[in-house]
Amino acid sequence: MPESPAYVILGRGRWAQKMRPIISGAGKPVSSIEQTRQLPAESEPHFVERLSKEIRSSGAQIAWLCVAPGRHVSLMIEAAVEAGVHVIVEKPWYGSSSDTEKLQSLARQKTRLIAMHFEYLVLNEVEEWRARLHPGSGLRLGGNFFLNRSDQSGIPAIDNLGCHLFAIREFAVPASAVSQIQCGYELPDERMVWLDRGDQRIASIDLFTHGQPIIQRFIQKVEAALDGAAFPFDLQFAMRVALELDAYMRRSPA
Repeated sequence: MPESPAYVILGRGRWAQKMRPIISGAGKPVSSIEQTRQLPAESEPHFVERLSKEIRSSGAQIAWLCVAPGRHVSLMIEAAVEAGVHVIVEKPWYGSSSDTEKLQSLARQKTRLIAMHFEYLVLNEVEEWRARLHPGSGLRLGGNFFLNRSDQSGIPAIDNLGCHLFAIREFAVPASAVSQIQCGYELPDERMVWLDRGDQRIASIDLFTHGQPIIQRFIQKVEAALDGAAFPFDLQFAMRVALELDAYMRRSPA
């Protein structure tokens, strides 16, 4: 693996446009594949084969899928791994348990990494929670994640925003109970997560004003994994986050 692997961004929306200068600003070669839709008359195997050829032709070592979630994401991951590249996937993960196992098995066969982009997990404070409080037995986690802009994703706020809070729980304090998670669009910006023990607030993190280069850190963590470093944020981790979020919604319907 070269010192600075080349990236290819799949997608052309707001997030793809945001990621390109961040990746290139970190000194990484980056190209784009903007046409990522399955054609109306195209079968899934033909879509995977066509996209795989395009990814291979890009010369990249890492594909970053900057697209909205859906069935097509599993097919795009398959295409990237079949092309021989590593993959970074945007949250939330909507794949099924069978999709997850199939894709992770394919990645193992091809010795490729599939990474789920939960950027807040590389915050100093989150890593400190994991070091000091893991697994979190006897604690209760709560959080608010509000954006002051309208929904531009078509994804429910609890999925799009709440998955960040559930990912923090799964990584740092997986044995904690979930007290209350509130998420929404078109509200005053707030991104807070906290831990209580009994009636006492023992820790909190402001995800909005942290000022840390978390996307750049995530890139560094992915690239370190290509050289053998541990990397916990794979599809199986994302599946656990999705299951915990679904369980919370069943207990606390809106």
